[in-house]
Amino acid sequence: MISSNYPSNTEIARLTARMLLEVKAVHFNSKNPFVLASGLPSPTYIDCRKLISFPRVRSTLMDFLTVTVLRNVGFEAFDNIAGGETAGIPFAALVAERMGLPMSYIRKKPKGYGRNARIEGVITENQNVLLVEDLTTDGGSKLSFVEAIRETGANCSHTAVIFYYGIFPGTEETLSKKDITLHSLCTWWDVFEEAKKNEDFDAQTLSEVKRFLEEPRKWQEKRSQ
Repeated sequence: MISSNYPSNTEIARLTARMLLEVKAVHFNSKNPFVLASGLPSPTYIDCRKLISFPRVRSTLMDFLTVTVLRNVGFEAFDNIAGGETAGIPFAALVAERMGLPMSYIRKKPKGYGRNARIEGVITENQNVLLVEDLTTDGGSKLSFVEAIRETGANCSHTAVIFYYGIFPGTEETLSKKDITLHSLCTWWDVFEEAKKNEDFDAQTLSEVKRFLEEPRKWQEKRSQ
């Protein structure tokens, strides 16, 4: 069990943003926007999968994620830690190790052969399960994973992520309607402020990113025409 004597949530957010920038998991490009899984453009992109290749950063962030959940929910609140396929799997394993709990993972869909399983590992009825993922945009994928967990008869009312976009309205409300509480370390605004303070990107790029963060749907619609 790790100590609960960690920085405040505000400082955790700042340090998480700093580490994401340091390992170049953050990408800003105002001239040639990225295309997201939704097909929509964005001047921002984040790759949390890179974190597994940086042991010191990885370890610190997993400590932060674990202590955030312990502070917010309780020290004896969970019986199982589940990762979402695929990016959530290594982070779920690391959090489970810190909490001294069993770990499982949830496929996006049944594997299609053998047992046709969607859940790997063991989740049993009435267990309280924490879903761990790398990030969330609007919470959509979390609903599917939680549904699969609940179909086993287990309970899943909390999901923890390293990074939460924090710019699309209604995300937390949508999760709340399904009795899911989101826990995260930092958002795009935390990353933006840290990048601006340390001059990680030029002024023009930061200006365009700010416009996107303030009105993401409007920004996307304008550039999708």
